[in-house]
Amino acid sequence: MHSRRDLLAGLAALPLGAQPFAATAPTPARQLIRAARAQIGVTTGYDPAYVRLDYPGGDVPSETGVCIDVIIRAYRDSFGFDFQRAIHEDMAANFAAYPEIWGLPRPDRNIDHRRVPNLETWLTRHGHERAPTHWRPGDLLTCRVPGNLPHIGLITDRRGVSGDWLAVHNIGRGAREEALIGRWSGARRFRFLPDAAMRAE
Repeated sequence: MHSRRDLLAGLAALPLGAQPFAATAPTPARQLIRAARAQIGVTTGYDPAYVRLDYPGGDVPSETGVCIDVIIRAYRDSFGFDFQRAIHEDMAANFAAYPEIWGLPRPDRNIDHRRVPNLETWLTRHGHERAPTHWRPGDLLTCRVPGNLPHIGLITDRRGVSGDWLAVHNIGRGAREEALIGRWSGARRFRFLPDAAMRAE
């Protein structure tokens, strides 16, 4: 057994500024989850209204928005990654590759990134879709709620009573952390953790 003197001697031998015990740095997935979870209690409403936004980096007021606004804010806050810009630029160059649900003749940077089918298309086009099994914290889950309405949430590192991971999402009552896996039909799984090079673009 080491004595207190041995422990102090070992600490003294550490390089200046070194940590005696390794601190666990947050992983990209944890950063994303933390940014989504920080919206709970802040984003307390739900409003799907069309809003003219700044570009790039535009956002509706933080206390409101729709399900996808939780995701957009989480990526901006954790990685500095702007889905508004990424989706607008890809749609401007590849408009025919995106859904024609809304009958628009051209991209609209105020709303395109706030539509789940467009985000699904962008993620799929860039190779980020995974099989909807073996969910992991940091995954994005999209599905269709009754009425075939698109929905999205971020899988977190906490489990519900079923044993499945919970998700941060906004289904109408503000940002909350709740069960989402298996709750509605058409689930798709995406995993997108931007690297430094992508964030710098």
